[in-house]
Amino acid sequence: MSKSTLADLKIRPNQRVLIRVDFNVPQDDTGKITNDRRIRGALPTIRHVLDAGASAIVMSHLGRPKGDPKKDAVFKLDGVAARLRELLGTTIHKVDEVVGGQAKSAAQALKPGEVLVLENLRFHPGEQKGDADFALQIASLGDVYVNDAFGTCHRKDASMVAVPQAMAGRPRVVGFLVAKELDILAQLLSQPLRPLLGILGGGKVSDKIGFIKKMLSLVDKVLIGGAMSYTFMKAQGVGVGGSRVEADKLDVARELLELGKGKIVLPVDHLVVDKIDAPQTARVIEGGIPDGGIGVDIGPKTIASYGAEIQKAGTVVWNGPMGKFEDEPYSKGTRAVAAAMAASKAVTIVGGGETAEAVEEFGLAEKVTHVSTGGGAFLEYVEGTPFAALAQIDDRQ
Repeated sequence: MSKSTLADLKIRPNQRVLIRVDFNVPQDDTGKITNDRRIRGALPTIRHVLDAGASAIVMSHLGRPKGDPKKDAVFKLDGVAARLRELLGTTIHKVDEVVGGQAKSAAQALKPGEVLVLENLRFHPGEQKGDADFALQIASLGDVYVNDAFGTCHRKDASMVAVPQAMAGRPRVVGFLVAKELDILAQLLSQPLRPLLGILGGGKVSDKIGFIKKMLSLVDKVLIGGAMSYTFMKAQGVGVGGSRVEADKLDVARELLELGKGKIVLPVDHLVVDKIDAPQTARVIEGGIPDGGIGVDIGPKTIASYGAEIQKAGTVVWNGPMGKFEDEPYSKGTRAVAAAMAASKAVTIVGGGETAEAVEEFGLAEKVTHVSTGGGAFLEYVEGTPFAALAQIDDRQ
């Protein structure tokens, strides 16, 4: 770890510690939190600050507010603050603004061991514009800056880049969650236990071109599932019926197949339906998918072979579900891969996003080595994309 971490820093009593967290949690239509994994992930960092006799000022974005106060009300951080209060069991203050007199007064009034939650950063236009004046106002609230938001590290929002820039001269470190992510990724990219197995799924090849290329340079084998497998199949001239295909990415798929010759493994059978909303028509098809059929999951032979590969691996990296797992009838492949990883003795890494949600939903998150909190950030870091947010963090002395 080349960057300073919270563990390297001696927090002084009465300091105000500004912590950028990723509380962009999934919610239902009423704003109720449906999965608090990201909130729980930040608890060690917040507790460390409070136990040192300091106070914490917590900031995050939530959702994609559009500027309509009525419609955006669901994105207020009141529910997040309430859940944080339950988990921490300490005094949590919440203000209805990001910057301004109310936020400044609340920050100055904080007592040791207390937490202040600022309003959704994206309610202020300066956040996504990286506005320097906005960043200065946030920076004035804290004595220390902590980046514990790995899921947002690939973004150049003000809270990620301009705020730590404005706090030059004050300590700037990564929290325990980000430190763990970086340590796991360093091991993956430099000294993985072999065989190194990649498992890639999800809907689009186009979302993961750079990631797939990087993985092909690292891994011993890549198992493909999800809708992206149909694009690879069609690129080989294999029938896919009415399955989801990126028709404009067939040349890219052929390039990747050539690049990964001998490494890329495609499903040998598929769960196929006549219509997505007709699970009663489901049947298993080996080889190509006939006209009228729609692939929704990997089949039993593929599940068995992929499970066997996982058991032989020294390290497994998985990003992207094997099928339309959010519909229970089509979740068997994704669930089986998750179970195989949970049972494996390998270093098992789940690369965030939908895959992390699936593993959590199946109750297996605690049985794998690491579940990343960053989908896009995980992909981009593995690809080798420099993160401006991490560049602002002090180097370890």
